[in-house]
Amino acid sequence: MSGGVDSSVAALLLHREGYDVIGVTMKLYDIDQADLPEYYRGCCTLDDVEDARAVCRILGVPHYVLNVQREFRAFVIDYFRREYENGRTPHPCIACNDKIKFSFLAQRARMLQASHVATGHYARIEPDGLGQWALRRGADADKDQSYVLFGMRQEQLAATLMPVGHYPKAEIRRLAEEAGFPNADKPDSQDICFIPTGDYREFLRERTDERPGDIVDAEGNVLGQHEGIQYFTVGQRRGLGLSGGPPRFVIRLEPDTRNVVIGSETDLYHDTLYADPVSWVSGVPPVGPVDVTVKIRYKFAEAPATVTAVGGGALVRFREPQRAITPGQAAVFYQGDTVLGGGAIAGHEPATPAEIADTALVNA
Repeated sequence: MSGGVDSSVAALLLHREGYDVIGVTMKLYDIDQADLPEYYRGCCTLDDVEDARAVCRILGVPHYVLNVQREFRAFVIDYFRREYENGRTPHPCIACNDKIKFSFLAQRARMLQASHVATGHYARIEPDGLGQWALRRGADADKDQSYVLFGMRQEQLAATLMPVGHYPKAEIRRLAEEAGFPNADKPDSQDICFIPTGDYREFLRERTDERPGDIVDAEGNVLGQHEGIQYFTVGQRRGLGLSGGPPRFVIRLEPDTRNVVIGSETDLYHDTLYADPVSWVSGVPPVGPVDVTVKIRYKFAEAPATVTAVGGGALVRFREPQRAITPGQAAVFYQGDTVLGGGAIAGHEPATPAEIADTALVNA
């Protein structure tokens, strides 16, 4: 229970259904509230803990605080830093779900003899009719969070409850208000929780070594210098330190040479991507190319494509070129409301000739 309205109402709904609910708040990161900006919308302050405790008091259920700062630092913050240092753009919420909520927290749940972990995610877990569990979009399309949950495996889905995924957000707030929850009107979290100011570049500046490099065009001509590739991401236009000429964008980062490669808007469009590693919700990769829609960023619209399993990864071919396909972000595969799987974007093509051969073999 983060202290937000969604996890609070998840506890409310399950309590009403007769579950023996235990409220657990994870202390992920130590934030000094005195230094927080007024606009901060995170989830890790003392006030957030008190909101969760107050909800549990109203429901008459126990509340515990688990200190997971060490695990969060190792699996989320250090991952976040390393990815930027390696020229990739990370998604910390996916790492947190995978390594903290449905791994570490699930282990603690078993120690408390709890049968399930329940969250306030806007997604649905339902039987697929074939003896397995399906991960589906939340009923509220504007709040759907299935994108960040693609890594859940069958055993995790079987032991997880997401009751708010069946409701629109407005109904969740109404239920919280009727129950007298103090956080019924609390704004949604919007920031990376461990970066209160929202300035991730400043966060990296304090925690990474600056290794200067060149800003080059697609032909390799040097146009300027930079302080470190960790301060750039594919599609970026501002902050290049270049003046004059047509609009230019970051089209590629080269960690081996430390080059930031820039080009035109047109250079940002590609019709393929390779994701590796890939997690399939069913646990089994599909055979041959499968028609899907693919989302390449949390707030991006999906695009029609085919996806083909390639070893431990997947090759995606879009019907229309997509803008700013970014290594490190997730590509998530959907069929209707159902998540088939997803993985971290590695590039535009399989990385080795052997993987290309594997693709041809599967297609045959």
